[in-house]
Parts: sequence; C-alpha cells; structure tokens
Amino acid sequence: MGVFALDIEAAVPAKGTAVFFIGSLIIFAIPQKQNAFGLPVCGRLRAAAARPLCENLEMEKKMKFKNLVALIIVFGIAGVVNAGIANFDDLSLSANSYWNGSAGTGGFTSGSAVFNNNYDSIYHSWDGWAYSNKSDTTTPGYANQYSAITGSAQSGSNYGVAYVGWNAPPSITLNSACIVDGIYVTNTTYAYLAMKDGQGPANKFSDQDWFKLSITGKDESGTSTGTINFFLADAGHIVNTWEYVDLRTLGAIKSLEFSLSSSDNDPVFGMNTPAYFAMDTVVPEPATVILLSFGGLLLRRRRK
Repeated sequence: MGVFALDIEAAVPAKGTAVFFIGSLIIFAIPQKQNAFGLPVCGRLRAAAARPLCENLEMEKKMKFKNLVALIIVFGIAGVVNAGIANFDDLSLSANSYWNGSAGTGGFTSGSAVFNNNYDSIYHSWDGWAYSNKSDTTTPGYANQYSAITGSAQSGSNYGVAYVGWNAPPSITLNSACIVDGIYVTNTTYAYLAMKDGQGPANKFSDQDWFKLSITGKDESGTSTGTINFFLADAGHIVNTWEYVDLRTLGAIKSLEFSLSSSDNDPVFGMNTPAYFAMDTVVPEPATVILLSFGGLLLRRRRK
C-alpha cells in the first residue's frame, strides 16, 4: 500500500487573499499493483475476485479526496476569520493599558493594515487610532477614553480605539487592494455613558437622537468606492456589544476612512457627543482563499 504526503500552502494577503498553512496531510493510497488484465490486484486474490474489492477501494480513494477538499475549505474559512487582516493582538501591550502614539511614530501596523495616528506632544493629545486592552465600563469622562463599553476585545485581548479629532480622520490603509468582508465596532465607555446619562456639553440621548459611524472605501487612486453607515445609537438604543458591519459592497479597496456625526450638536463648536468608537477584527473576504486552496489541490492531483 502506497503512502504520500500532501503539503498545502495558501498565498498571503496579496490582492485580497490571506495566507495560511493548512499543514501536511497524510493520505493513504490504495494498492497500485495491476495484473495482466490491467486491473488492480489486492494481495494474492485473483482478478475476478479482486474486482469488487478494488472497486470499493477506488471509491474509498475518491471519498478521501473529497473529504480532503472539504477539510481545506473548512480550514480556509476558519483561517480567514481567525487571522483577519488585523485584530491588534500582534501588538505588544501590558495588561490594562493603551498605546496612543506618544512616542511620535505617526501610526502603527497590525496584520496587513496600517492605522494612522497624530500625536501632539505639546498638548499631549491625539487623534486617528490608538489601541487598548482596558476594561473599565463604569467610569464616565475623558479620562476613560481608551475603554470599550464591552469591557473586552471582540477576539483576543487588544482592540482599536478611534478618535475623530482636528487632523486627518481615522483611516486604515491595506498593503494591497482587496475586498474587506467586514469589521466589528462598538462604543467606547466615554461615548456610551455621555449618551446614556449626559456629561459636560454632551446631552443625554432621547429616543429621537442618533450617533452615526460612516465608513468610506477608497481604491488605489484614492477615489471613493462608496460609504456605509452604521448607527452606534439610534431610536433609544445605544450599542454596548460588538456589532458586525458588512463592508463587501464597497468592493476592492486600498483604504478605509471613518467619520462620526450626531444629532447632538453645538452651533459653534460642532458635535457634543464624544467622537470616539472602538473597533476589532478586520475580516478579509474569504472566497479567493478557498479558490486558491482548492485550485492548488486540483493541480497537485493532476500531476500525480
């Protein structure tokens, strides 16, 4: 009985694909010895007696191949969901802490995505993106600007915090243009409690108030591919869980740009609602990964 090993490697985030190692799968082949009639022979059985057995073995071989294909598809989908384009857990962070760009690096990279950050060393303020693993869901006010109202990340330990300030808006730039399946978002504790109870210039929300996140996709030339809106608060409901936002209708994009708007505004100073939201797990579109894995397997089988 012959044995062969099948090594399956997928490509990595190049033009919308993601990279995985599914591993080395060991497949046991059926007997390949043939008799004078060209039929496979199983042990010392004669051809006529061996035919039903060998037909069963041939069917078993086909079933193993089908099972292998199914396994690749399952692992491919799981790999995309688990790995994502970015989930912030590849960034080093002490427990109950945050990064806000105070070192002056101008941004950071997670997975295959670059997040912008603008830090003002004079006023010790920032906008764009920070990342955090803080879990305070009860303390109101600006001092608690780095906590998600969920108290934890959507996956892993770390998550992103965005602030729409006075410089460039929060943005994500991908290594190469691809379709992004979606992202997970929620409110920060600061924004949530300001809407729930009111604080400073921010008024307590009524059933008529709303807080909207707008996500704009841009292609490699910087041209908008569309905008998707998600309400972090609306009709008396203020989001306090991680919610998935589907971005597939934006098509192939090179970057994402984020903005916030609210029904609670000052005529001079603009929006009263704290301009923050939290985000985790940027998920790439998985179809290309599955096709690459399946196509690679068919190519290897054809060469056998």
